[in-house]
Amino acid sequence: MTKPKAILATTSKEIRKHAQAARGQTDRDIILAPVDFSDHSEAALIQAAEFAEMMPATLIVLHVVHDPGEMPGYYSKLIKKKKVTRIQDIAAEAFDEFMDRVSDENPRLDCLRTADRLMVTGLPVTRILELVKYLDPIMVVMGSQGRTGLKHLVIGSKAAQIVQLCPVPVTIVKKPDDVD
Repeated sequence: MTKPKAILATTSKEIRKHAQAARGQTDRDIILAPVDFSDHSEAALIQAAEFAEMMPATLIVLHVVHDPGEMPGYYSKLIKKKKVTRIQDIAAEAFDEFMDRVSDENPRLDCLRTADRLMVTGLPVTRILELVKYLDPIMVVMGSQGRTGLKHLVIGSKAAQIVQLCPVPVTIVKKPDDVD
C-alpha cells in the first residue's frame, strides 16, 4: 500500500472542497489532529491515532503552513539543501517525512499509515476552526508546548484559543517528560 501524500488547500473554497471529500469518503466519525512537527504534536498525533483505533474513527491530520512571527524562517530550517523553494513545498516535504516517520515508529497504529494528510495555508487557529466547521469531527486532538507566564501573554497559546473557540471536544496533549 502506498502512503498518502499531503494535499494542499490554499483558499477557503479549496479547504471546504477537500473537507467535504474527506467527509464523503467515510461513514465513520472523524478525529482531527493538527500537527506542527514538534514533539508535543507527535505525542498528540499518537494519542489521536490510539483514539481512532479504539473507536473506530477516521483520522485526518492537518498542518497549517504559517511562518510565525515568533519563529521567522521556521520552514527554511527544514530545507536539506540550499535552494529556492516555495514554503508550501518545504512544508509538504516535512509533513510527509514527519507522518512517515511517526507511522514507521508506531506500526501497531494502522490508521497512521492511512490517515488523510491535509495541509492548508493561513493562521493556525483560524484554519483549524474552519476545518472543524467543514469536517464536523467528533474531537480535535492537538499538542501544546505549555507556555506560561510572559511568553503565554505575549505570544498566546494556539491550543488555548482552540479550546475556547472550538465547538467540539478538544484534547490537549503534552509530550511526557523523558524518564531516565
